[in-house]
Amino acid sequence: MRLADFISRNMEAILAQWEAFAATLLPAAANIESLDLRDHAQQILEAVTKDLRTSQSREAQLDKSMGRGSGPIDASETAAQTHALLRARAGFNINQLAAEYRALRASVLRLWMDDCQPEIPDLDDVIRFNEAIDQALAESVAFFSAQVDQSRNLLLGMLGHDMRSPLQAIQLTASYLAALNAGERVSEAAARLIRSGARMQALLDDLGDYNRTRLGLGINVVPRSVDLADVLADELDELRAVHPDRQIELRVSGNSQGVWDGPRLQQLLGNLVLNAIKYGAQDTPVRVTVTGEVTHVRIDVSNSGAAIERATLARVFDPLVRGADQQSKCDGAGSLGLGLYIASEIAKAHHGAIEARSDETETSFSVLLPRADETG
Repeated sequence: MRLADFISRNMEAILAQWEAFAATLLPAAANIESLDLRDHAQQILEAVTKDLRTSQSREAQLDKSMGRGSGPIDASETAAQTHALLRARAGFNINQLAAEYRALRASVLRLWMDDCQPEIPDLDDVIRFNEAIDQALAESVAFFSAQVDQSRNLLLGMLGHDMRSPLQAIQLTASYLAALNAGERVSEAAARLIRSGARMQALLDDLGDYNRTRLGLGINVVPRSVDLADVLADELDELRAVHPDRQIELRVSGNSQGVWDGPRLQQLLGNLVLNAIKYGAQDTPVRVTVTGEVTHVRIDVSNSGAAIERATLARVFDPLVRGADQQSKCDGAGSLGLGLYIASEIAKAHHGAIEARSDETETSFSVLLPRADETG
């Protein structure tokens, strides 16, 4: 008996084995009803049998084995993807999802071999069956991962949003205490609260921006006509106050007038300068250069110090990525490792670009911002 016919005739026995295995995937399966454990298994198998009964050339088979197939047949896309979404929402992990398909593959082939003892020509069905199961698994894994990512980002976004109210209360109370002039010890304690609150606020802002980008919303910018030199100078004044032991230089040449989101570009510059302060040589200045060209403005942030490793440099704008030496420097520093990623996203939101260069003498980050007029 051909494999497609065997699956159709023995659907209930196969589904019973699927259900029995799914019930062992604890703790997620502990409180799930029998029908929910079976979920979309029957639709997945029905799509597999239709695939087996569809003629396929050797060329098409080779393309399919390399992931270049023509796509799922009928219900397989809906069934495999919906199955993944429901498993993710029920608390299964991705290893358990993959284990279901592994167990399904094994049970179908074992039952078929034991019952029918197929002849050699029928063994081509094994290849076709494995291809169909692999395709369904790939669809499930892709949707499962997307669902988990979206749920995590939504959770982090809600957490960041809900933490803002108590944080604002702490900051307002600290500012009130500082204004009371109730003695040096109270003033020092209030100042510590204000500084800690500012660091927490920066972390929440980074978290919010990160989640916007991961949810496909991008960094929100509100462009206005600004003098970039003045905007960035204000940011550097604040950074000098926070880091009085570090020298931060600013050089401006050319026209720095344009249409940009000033606070966002202050955030971009702040992230780049803080990165230079953390990882640059402590006894050398951080140099910020703003150069106005005809069509764009260029911002360069440079520092001396050890070169960034080539592998790290290639991924320096990826979120949550640090080199081993950078990781040790960040421990306990109150950073999510999102500064350079967010700087890159802010540049993109202005239709600009950012790049990094590093050698034994200098590390430099360069931002190119197209100059827009007030109607553009």
